[in-house]
Amino acid sequence: MSDIYVVGVSMTPFGKFLDKSVKDQTREAVVAALADAGIGRDRIDAAFFANASQSAMEGQFMVGGEIALRGCGITGIPIVNVENACASASTAFNLAYTRLKAGMSDIALAVGAEKMYDNDKAKSFAIFDGAWDVHDVRNSTQALINLGEGVSPPPGRPTESGQRSVFMDVYAALAKFHMKTFGSTERQLAAVASKNHFHSTMNPLSQFRNDMSIDEVLAARMISWPLTLPMCSPISDGAAAAVLVTEEMLVHFDRSRAVKVCASVLASGQERKASEVERHITHLAANKAYQIAGVGPADMSVAEVHDATAFAEILQAENLGFCAFGDGGVIAERGETRLGGRIPINPSGGLERKGHPIGATGLGQIYELTTQLRGEAGKRQVEGARFAIAENGGGFIGYEEAAACITILAGSRAA
Repeated sequence: MSDIYVVGVSMTPFGKFLDKSVKDQTREAVVAALADAGIGRDRIDAAFFANASQSAMEGQFMVGGEIALRGCGITGIPIVNVENACASASTAFNLAYTRLKAGMSDIALAVGAEKMYDNDKAKSFAIFDGAWDVHDVRNSTQALINLGEGVSPPPGRPTESGQRSVFMDVYAALAKFHMKTFGSTERQLAAVASKNHFHSTMNPLSQFRNDMSIDEVLAARMISWPLTLPMCSPISDGAAAAVLVTEEMLVHFDRSRAVKVCASVLASGQERKASEVERHITHLAANKAYQIAGVGPADMSVAEVHDATAFAEILQAENLGFCAFGDGGVIAERGETRLGGRIPINPSGGLERKGHPIGATGLGQIYELTTQLRGEAGKRQVEGARFAIAENGGGFIGYEEAAACITILAGSRAA
């Protein structure tokens, strides 16, 4: 089977854009990705369109991709609509990769677009209510509450405030379990958020670009203890896209800027005990991806992980093998995951600062890592980047994500 390469990427600014529709954002991302690849829309053989909230927000329950891409002039080819919660965009990328691997197409487009902001904030936050088993909310909630038993905030520390996604409470429960099991601390969570704030100051497409110290992060408004507002990803509007080709097609593109897809692994969660951390969906998927790619955690130059909260980055750093289980907060506090550190994580600013338009997030990660591997990331460039890994999770079942996708990429320096 042919090797597969990314030859074009794009990402719109992430943020609050009440005047932009899903169609507008899709068009902006697709036009830019095609321009980056140096091809016209007529060269695309198949397209995969990721979106997770348009049905809930606008009632566009079906054929969203066919409608949005028609506005880009892309018609007549296979178009597949992809919904996999927050892993929708990486799933679209995986499907494009798989189609090319199977020899069904030579050039494929993966695009994710999301419109999450609405004047009715309750409507925006309600999107997440459908990302777990809606028939078992009581049992799921109680299981998570039980995880945090015995872990309480310091005296006088608030426990929660304001409107929020149910997933902030999910991550808070997981963070308390981690604190109880491994001794991780609020300050380590704040170190992750502070680092991502710093990274975001160098990303012109980031939703927020303000630096914050660890103490400022800790002093911010509490969302769901131990998570303060700067530790949590916002809701976002935005889009991202990637053009993938087979190796045989590379003669038509600038090979020096092509990025090889070494592995794309999509997995679903399974029943496990919370204490069975080595059986976490992401850890198993990452091990499989490393095996396929023929590399390991030590070979990675840079990572983009699904930090819907600061705790999630700690968890995924462990799952990806960058440290022992329980040490994700330790390496963050040491500065090992900062630009210039041993393994820079989320140089884009991550979901916490770059933004989290859920149907576009995974392709936003691909955009960042492709830019890094090309050496085109400017002030946030990881020097000499050769291999990169992306982790993108979606939904929640039991004690882990319902879906997860791991992508390993290699730049020309890795050849």
